Amino acid sequence: MSAIQVELFKIIKLKLMGKEALGIALSDILHMSPDAVYRRYRGETILTIDEVQRLCKHFDISIDNLIQHNTGKAVFNYNPLDSYDFRLESYLEGILNSLRHLKSLSEPHFIMSVSNNHIFQLINFPQLARFRLFFWAKTHLLVPEYQNLKYFHKKTSEKAFALGEEILQLYTSIPSIEIFDPELMRGFLRQILYYYKAHLFQDPSDALFLCDRMLLLSKHLNIQAETGKKFIYGKEIPTEGNKFQMYLNETINSDSTIYYSSKENNGIFLTHNIMNYLHTVDEKYVSDSKQIIDKQLANSSLISEVNEKERNNYFYEFEKTILSFRKKIEADIEF
Repeated sequence: MSAIQVELFKIIKLKLMGKEALGIALSDILHMSPDAVYRRYRGETILTIDEVQRLCKHFDISIDNLIQHNTGKAVFNYNPLDSYDFRLESYLEGILNSLRHLKSLSEPHFIMSVSNNHIFQLINFPQLARFRLFFWAKTHLLVPEYQNLKYFHKKTSEKAFALGEEILQLYTSIPSIEIFDPELMRGFLRQILYYYKAHLFQDPSDALFLCDRMLLLSKHLNIQAETGKKFIYGKEIPTEGNKFQMYLNETINSDSTIYYSSKENNGIFLTHNIMNYLHTVDEKYVSDSKQIIDKQLANSSLISEVNEKERNNYFYEFEKTILSFRKKIEADIEF
């Protein structure tokens, strides 16, 4: 089988992300039976030029890049900005689809470096996730429909709550090693203070509410680190499973990267454009990224279940920072 055919099917599988069987997904596009598709997938039949063209057009794959694929190039999936929906429900659906794919693999496991925001733990407190989305849409991307709005507290919809619950159930059920740094959520706190000073809260006391949720997030993270178990906020600590290893990198994590492994394949998720993410299963890129993550781990200290002094000091400093921001806002409101 030609290298181009191998690469083409690899890219298509990446784009399908397990949502649909390869044979069924491609049979309509190629106007052939699923068995005929799998004969091409196994290399028993060579794809014709017309079949390659149809597949590339349907899956938006560049034929030039396919032909010239070599070391130093990798194919990524991402959510186009012009199709992005800033509602909390849509944001959660995107995360959920990725986690469902990961959970569908055999014996999944992931290693995650956390740069400022923790995408999964934040969902334990939906109002924090909603503020993050609002800030991104209004202040970073200047989305027109947000420009005349101030942030306002809104009860989480039943749909968003259900989506968040499923995300957390999947996240907590997959064993993980997670690398934290001293900047955890500091940028988020600065965003809250910025909105308060810019009078962008409809009710200024909402800034205090978000700080209070941050304190709850800190305490919840601390308990998970102490027990070495991931669990949903408000639920009981599990007696087995839900393995959580928390490492502290005393310098700075330059980005948020998730490396996942399974019996079927390994892959990488990268944060992109603040809240978006890239996904690839390119073997060379994934291998290089894993080497970097391994070096990060080697320079970090395990603080879950062990190193009580270091763990307590980490969360003490985190909560002290939150309280410092909260006091500034509270004093100004009283004044």
